[in-house]
Amino acid sequence: MAQQPRVVVLAGGISHERDISLRSGRRVTDGLHGHGIDATLRDPDASLIEFLRDEPVDVVWPVLHGASGEDGALRGLLEMLAIPFVGSSAEATRLAWNKPVAKTIVSRAGVATPASITLSRDAFRELGAESVLATVAETLGMPLIVKPAHGGSAQGVTWVDSTDNLRQAMVHAFTYSDSALIESRIVGAELCVTIIDTGEGPKAIQPVEIEPLSGHYDFEARYTAGATRFYTPPRLDDKISATTTAQALTAHDALGLRHLSRIDFIVDEAGTPWFLEASTMPGLTETSSTALALDAAGYDVGGVYAAVVNSLID
Repeated sequence: MAQQPRVVVLAGGISHERDISLRSGRRVTDGLHGHGIDATLRDPDASLIEFLRDEPVDVVWPVLHGASGEDGALRGLLEMLAIPFVGSSAEATRLAWNKPVAKTIVSRAGVATPASITLSRDAFRELGAESVLATVAETLGMPLIVKPAHGGSAQGVTWVDSTDNLRQAMVHAFTYSDSALIESRIVGAELCVTIIDTGEGPKAIQPVEIEPLSGHYDFEARYTAGATRFYTPPRLDDKISATTTAQALTAHDALGLRHLSRIDFIVDEAGTPWFLEASTMPGLTETSSTALALDAAGYDVGGVYAAVVNSLID
């Protein structure tokens, strides 16, 4: 029997999403172990590069969230070390990490995205916060959603219904990023589409519809058991689900993603899917939409993880 590959799963890091990364990393490691793969979980630190140079590692799986894992830097170093890794390339990761850039790329590929503006902290201050916000509110209208231009897990995100809390929302977003994305808030059903590629081309899994009990799919709703209802298949017409799935594949391809991604949409009352963002390494915890989608579709989740790893070896 051929020797199983040795995999290093990187999880933790120093981002605001460290705990989620660790939970995801443990599940990936356990899933690989269940299929006979030698997988080791470790935290990225100052000794990582020396470790990767000295140890016989076949594949690295960075299950890292936030800047330390999703801004492309780590993946760029892995490319320099010529070590195969699970996930999108450094270039594609940088593009998806920057929400305004990702929106532009996906929009040019023909996928609808909400009207928006991106403001840097400096522009917000130097151009006069009150005048800037008045212009934004007048042009985009209400309701709005304000997000850090970089980041995940809805950290730093505020749902805005009036100009009174728009300024506070900007300050909150600037806590997590030097730029903030202000979008028109589309009202509708929120769908997540997981895309996997085990070596035979990207395949979209049936969308998962998300219904947070609080009304907003914030950090707590994402990672607190029982805080969100998930529906798969979604409570939508099959044609709308199929359209959303096709749009997810378009976004995945336009951004140059690979192996595993999650594409998020809002579907409005007219049935139009609106692209929100793409995750190059989605959360893989027990409450994550990716794990739920794979389970609902009948996949052996550990088997999928093993197949992705083996596709890098074959």
